[in-house]
Amino acid sequence: MSSVTTPVVIAEPEPDPSAEAPATGASPEDRHRLTALGGLAALSLDAMASVAYGPESIVLVLTAAGAYGLGFTLPVTAAIAVLLAVLVASYRQVIAAFPDGGGSYAVAKAHLGRRTALTAAASLVIDYVLNVAVSVTAGVAALTSAVPGLYGDRVWLCLGVLALVTAVNLRGIAESARWFLAPTAVFVLSILAIVVVGLFRDAPASTEAAAGHASVLAGNATAVGALLLLKAFAAGCSALTGVEAVANAVPSFRTPGVKRAQRTEVALGALLGVMLIGLAVLIGRFHLQPVEGVTVLAQLADASLGHGAGFYLVQSATVVLLGLAANTSFGGLPVLLHLLARDNHLPHVFALRADRQVHRHGVLFLAGVSAVLLVGSGGDVNSLVPLFAIGVFVGFTVCQVGMVRHWWLERPARWRAKAALNGFGALLTGVAAVVVTGTRFAEGAWGICLALPLLVLLFEAVHRGYARIGERLELGRVPGPLTPRRSLVVVPVTAITRLTRDALSTALSLGDAVMAVTVVHEAAEAEALRRDWELWRPGVPLVEVPDGHRRLGPPIASFVDRLATEHAYDRLTVLIPEVEPVRPWQRALQNRRGAVIDRALRRHTDAVVCRLRMRM
Repeated sequence: MSSVTTPVVIAEPEPDPSAEAPATGASPEDRHRLTALGGLAALSLDAMASVAYGPESIVLVLTAAGAYGLGFTLPVTAAIAVLLAVLVASYRQVIAAFPDGGGSYAVAKAHLGRRTALTAAASLVIDYVLNVAVSVTAGVAALTSAVPGLYGDRVWLCLGVLALVTAVNLRGIAESARWFLAPTAVFVLSILAIVVVGLFRDAPASTEAAAGHASVLAGNATAVGALLLLKAFAAGCSALTGVEAVANAVPSFRTPGVKRAQRTEVALGALLGVMLIGLAVLIGRFHLQPVEGVTVLAQLADASLGHGAGFYLVQSATVVLLGLAANTSFGGLPVLLHLLARDNHLPHVFALRADRQVHRHGVLFLAGVSAVLLVGSGGDVNSLVPLFAIGVFVGFTVCQVGMVRHWWLERPARWRAKAALNGFGALLTGVAAVVVTGTRFAEGAWGICLALPLLVLLFEAVHRGYARIGERLELGRVPGPLTPRRSLVVVPVTAITRLTRDALSTALSLGDAVMAVTVVHEAAEAEALRRDWELWRPGVPLVEVPDGHRRLGPPIASFVDRLATEHAYDRLTVLIPEVEPVRPWQRALQNRRGAVIDRALRRHTDAVVCRLRMRM
């Protein structure tokens, strides 16, 4: 008579985030995902905050050519806005073509090969980590500028801000969007107010912010060379960091995820472009000159809104948004690590999702590495900025080149125009990457050039490790027929208790034979246990292992090893019974015998070790 075994489904695969929701409504997980507005708050903080230092980066480079050089602020910003439009158009297509997220990594993996994809992933990992460190230190620097007494505690302030952002993101990306929506809205409205009010002024409303500060403008310079313009363009491109975050985090959006992510990308590009161009126009309109100790944005707020409540509102909003701009990385990097882990390039723990759709291990990894950078830099933003934005330019370029190949292979309607657009974008971002790396190589960019190949080697090493494991497990092959095996279960005991009874009962259901073993230190104790065992008569033999050194783990490990050399059984299993406390304070009362035996067995034997815990 034959029997049929019905397979039991113990887990279901994760649903495709890009799939449309059924007609009856969204999936239950959707409430922990982003709307388009929530995505703008959660994933655009980096790009929005770059308005605070992007225009200033352009102006500081052009000061080398004096007042004449500052006249090129608007043309350089316009070129950056053109690149921004190209990137937004490109990433809208990336979102549609790669709805599982991953951005440049996903594009390169599909069209440019594994090594190029890993290079893009490494550049994004570096950029996301540096974004957290730069954003937090910049926000704290703005705070300590207003309150100098806090300067000595800047490292602790940085770690406190990082802990806050991490805690919010552990509650879910949708939760973080709700927390950060108000600060983002206040900052954007403040910048737009500066632009709109400033356009109606013929002269600055106030110059009090810059009064008494030395100008950093070079004198007697009347020529602007191509190299200087390239440096200004590359420096200003720091305002474009974060544009790719939406494409990296498409699975974090509610269904239909692709459409919501595309709307978010367009809204981000439009807001960022308007703010950058508007501020550049005001710089020329007010003939602003950079000074030491006062940011360009602060001068613009002073000139447009006056040195009153509006000025301090802009400064406060800037401090808050810079401190929270790290949230962009917490939205994008965990998804990227999830994809790398899914492709066996990182430990699989990064592919796990906890409650509220949180990639918890990715969030904690980002927080840990960022904390090391914050402590290592001493909370100094100037030591981190030279390293910033190089990685994202590499990712931009790889993504654009991959999309050119995508259009070449797919050839949809108007594919030539789309390929030309991506090719132009690849040229611009490639030039920016080369210029930024070349001009900042001695300032720390060499470290990025070294870290990129090291990360790629790490990804490949993890992949080879998983390949070896898969070979041993014969993944993808049809296994041979089942063969019965004789097994022996060994149960360490020290006394006869309810725990001993439960352990032996469990062992009888696990193996063909069961053996209890006890380590003998004193003859009197052994005699008492032997007498109680004979009175109990559990039907399981008790083996005494003498040891004169009052050890526990090594004698049992030696005994199990001797059993293995006899080859009487195909498999040896050691079942370790132990008590599991319910309350944390009860752990202090544990004797830790189970952990000692476990460690010795795993170190010195090949036996299967099981720990049977009884909750008290």
